[in-house]
Amino acid sequence: MTASLPSLPEWQGVTRAQFEAEILPRNAPAILRGVAGDWPSVARARQSALDVARYLAELDNGTPVDALMLAPEENGRIDYDASMEGFNYLRVRTPVSRVVEQALRYAQFARAPCVAAQSALVAQCLPDFKTHNVLSLLDAGVEPRIWVGTAIITPAHFDQSHNIAVCVAGRRRFTLFPPEQVANLYVGPLEHTPAGMPMSLVDFAEPDFERFPRFREALASAQVAELAPGDAIYMPPLWWHHVHSLERFNILVNYWWHLAAVGRDVLPHVLDALMLAAASLRTLPPAQRDAWRHLFEHYAFDAERDVTGHIPPERQGLLGPTGPAQNALLRAMLAKRITG
Repeated sequence: MTASLPSLPEWQGVTRAQFEAEILPRNAPAILRGVAGDWPSVARARQSALDVARYLAELDNGTPVDALMLAPEENGRIDYDASMEGFNYLRVRTPVSRVVEQALRYAQFARAPCVAAQSALVAQCLPDFKTHNVLSLLDAGVEPRIWVGTAIITPAHFDQSHNIAVCVAGRRRFTLFPPEQVANLYVGPLEHTPAGMPMSLVDFAEPDFERFPRFREALASAQVAELAPGDAIYMPPLWWHHVHSLERFNILVNYWWHLAAVGRDVLPHVLDALMLAAASLRTLPPAQRDAWRHLFEHYAFDAERDVTGHIPPERQGLLGPTGPAQNALLRAMLAKRITG
């Protein structure tokens, strides 16, 4: 399906200055070829899967991390179970080296169970990894996370943060869609999802166009990125991405970060605001929904409009300048409303 899709724009030898001046302002995904080509982990991966596995085992401090285990018949695709009440995997806590050992063992068979450590904080489980494998495009304070396992498929989903994902071992294929394609991706429940964030129900390997006819429209705007060891991809917030680990043993390291420090406290709650708005507004009569649309446009989406100039600064409350004090006020107000 993805073979005929256009590839993302590529940059070679990107510097931090170039990344900040040329790539970030585009607000669009980009392939960053060879950006981690000098990492020791990448050099070991280019030698062999066993060599980089030994490298991780040497760095592992034994801290358990979240790992998923899927039966062979799931074909590596993280998904709901048949009832959509639960998920098609078993979640366990185990050290990274144990995941690596299992993944290498399963990699010997054409059809085997799948295992993958998901989004493990490197500082907690492989603390020396980030000392020797440095992404120069970002501040040192941006903490890396590691994903290790067999050939896993993560359905299309979005992140609320900026994201750089670095392929260390194996190959990864990303299929991306702009945020406006949400209506054509047939997203599952917002609050109950196997991928951590709302995800598409479409199986990209065998799309059911009778059940999901608008997915053809999504494909018309899709782009792909295939990464080899040392390559990376940059993805802005809210871009949908489907991720396919293509080899029997794969390692990826990613970095999530926010550009604005004031958004760090508020951003995680934006999805909560969406769920509350969807549950509340969709039940209203059309005329009332339209009236609320004007209020949302005025207060939330038209950031250039002055909505507080007529209010004394000390009385602007939640509409005043953003910052820790305003965030604390918002949390206190919401807590009071929720508890009655």
